[in-house]
Amino acid sequence: MISDPELRGLFKSESEERLQGLDENLLRLEKNPDDPPALQEAFRAAHSLKGSAHMIGLPSIKTIAHHFESILDEARNGSGRLSVDIVNRLYAGLDAIRKLVHEAVTGEAANVNLDSVLAQLNNSLPPAPLPAPSPTPDMAPLAPPFHVGPQAASLDAGQPTPTGFKIETIRVKPSQIDKLMTLAGELTVAGIQSVGRARELEDLLESWEVWSRELLRQKPSSSPLAPAHRSGQSVEMYEQSRIGVEGGIAVLGRLLAKAHEDNSRLEFVAAEIERSVRSIRLLPLSTVFNLFPRMVRDLAQNQGKEVELVIEGGDITADKLIIEEMKDPIMHLLRNAIGHGIESPDERKRQGKRLPATVTLRARQTTTAVELEVRDDGQGLNVDAIRKTALQHGVCQADELATMKPDQIHALIFRPGFSTASFVTDVSGRGVGLDVVRSNVERLKGTLLIDSKPGEGCAFSIQLPITLAMGHMLIVQAEGQTFAIPVEFVEQCRWIALSEIYLLEGQQTVTVEGRPVSVIDLSKLLGIKVAPAGDAKSAQAETPVSRPCVFLELGANRCGVFVDVLLDEQEVVEKPLNHFLARVRNVLGSTILDDGRVCMILNPHDLLATLRKREVTPSLPLSETTAVRRQALLLVEDSLTTRTQLKRILEGAHYEVATAVDGLDGWNQLVAGQFDAVVSDIQMPNLDGFDLTARIRKDKRFAELPVILVTSLSAESDRRRGLEVGANAYLAKPAFDQKSFIDILRRLV
Repeated sequence: MISDPELRGLFKSESEERLQGLDENLLRLEKNPDDPPALQEAFRAAHSLKGSAHMIGLPSIKTIAHHFESILDEARNGSGRLSVDIVNRLYAGLDAIRKLVHEAVTGEAANVNLDSVLAQLNNSLPPAPLPAPSPTPDMAPLAPPFHVGPQAASLDAGQPTPTGFKIETIRVKPSQIDKLMTLAGELTVAGIQSVGRARELEDLLESWEVWSRELLRQKPSSSPLAPAHRSGQSVEMYEQSRIGVEGGIAVLGRLLAKAHEDNSRLEFVAAEIERSVRSIRLLPLSTVFNLFPRMVRDLAQNQGKEVELVIEGGDITADKLIIEEMKDPIMHLLRNAIGHGIESPDERKRQGKRLPATVTLRARQTTTAVELEVRDDGQGLNVDAIRKTALQHGVCQADELATMKPDQIHALIFRPGFSTASFVTDVSGRGVGLDVVRSNVERLKGTLLIDSKPGEGCAFSIQLPITLAMGHMLIVQAEGQTFAIPVEFVEQCRWIALSEIYLLEGQQTVTVEGRPVSVIDLSKLLGIKVAPAGDAKSAQAETPVSRPCVFLELGANRCGVFVDVLLDEQEVVEKPLNHFLARVRNVLGSTILDDGRVCMILNPHDLLATLRKREVTPSLPLSETTAVRRQALLLVEDSLTTRTQLKRILEGAHYEVATAVDGLDGWNQLVAGQFDAVVSDIQMPNLDGFDLTARIRKDKRFAELPVILVTSLSAESDRRRGLEVGANAYLAKPAFDQKSFIDILRRLV
């Protein structure tokens, strides 16, 4: 039985969830053994259950879960298939795990023969008949919704209730607290909107005061020279108007005073409700940190390593949801540090490093975020091994890896299925773990950073918002649309003059504090269709001298986005997207502004990734000499090396070149922009060059747009097909001639 009551309760809740997930997915797999989502979900559930059992010190559950996981992994990788017989064996293993969990939680003997269960899972014994459903402690009804004392429990129904009877505690579902938190946020927004109504009253009052002053200047003359009937009538009308205006001003003044009073009260109450509800959800990080010392000890012993775990900041409080969601990521980071980062004792002695090795789990809190850090003093990330694995698994091409910076190569370890381990153990080798870290952090709107120094160690830093319901946003406008950017990612806002912009590696760049920072127009980054600029003369007249730019900072990475207007900073309630739109690129969620408008909240992580993925045509002229429009070409090529080479050739011939990484990206850019010709490869993912050309020709807008295919496919049948789908020219790369290419382009454009 687990001795620690807190750990016992946490393990009971988590294991019930994992076992329920395994049950549901095994039922799906029994009907359809080739269901990839069910396989993946069952595999993850078994993997997480194994890790939790290992961390708590339950070797029997860990061992069965590991064998369970291996069978699912074979089916997942295609080296095996789940037959009815194998599913029955998995059910038997699942029943054994459930009994062992019950034993660990209650202390009642499970009477499970581990060797027999493993032999059955490994097909050495026939599967045992599945037991008929029967009431078990796991299936017991839920406890009543509140706790009462022994005295109250023993009272007969007919006896009067003692006057001292009190219910000290109640049990509340977390979902109800979440709902309260959301409503508290809505109340805050209502307060913000109420302030807006007060401002409207102020404007109205000011208008009436202006009217009163204007009326005073127009007071009719009481001169005896004026006609008596007209003079009396004018004075009478003036007095009536004056009384009406002054009365209106008095009413507006009283309404405005009451509005300010109501706003102050509403703001205070909303803040108190939000603070109170948030405090209910706050738990110390030690709640989850205390789970790891035993796990680190056992894991280090199994690996033959000497490791000391140092925990700092366990008394810092964080939202309950953050603590729940970060348990698995921290566990995977610690396992990764011990399995991959820390060297063997002999190797550390040879390098002159201290023993035992140190792994530090640290928490810090700032005014806007909670920061979690897992740091080790091991060997650091092996960049060469990461490159090699990326090539072997087809994660990246050699030319892409050659252009990547160290931090971009480090980020590859978070790809699903990525592992540099040479063989599978119960600690590493399956490629499951670090992708869980990334997905959980992104789901919590956090930032994940890596700081690795060869031979000195590695640190993973996770920054998470203090609250998930409310957010402080910078409101901007681009191409007439309003967007919100989380303030915690905004480094600064400043106006950028055209003379400050230059091209660096195909990207618009400015120098900020001595460092080059890539910049781009937000509308172009989001794929918003830009209104036509008109002729060159009018475009030159309308070109601004400078524009506002929002600089985003994500750890060591920075980028800037040009916007049309910086509108405001607001505290908003963040609304998640509908599950049908749960992962829209560049969008984090939505909110309602104080004027009632719906506004999309942008995802800074995605904005940076989108900027890095594509080379974008400059959205601002780099100098006044470039204001005269050059002919614009769209270059569609998935190979970075070929794309860069062709881009240089075309820019050398004085064309404006926008690049796309595949046919679908090219089509989206073509629809959103204005181009004089398309130069495209054929063999590309998502949409190849043949289909892209055919799609262009079917659209009336692009019926006359020149399309040139430049490809390595030199067969006559391919050439014939290219011309049949509508290409104006077909150039084979093996016989590519730069001069002929430019000559053909100039004849067509």
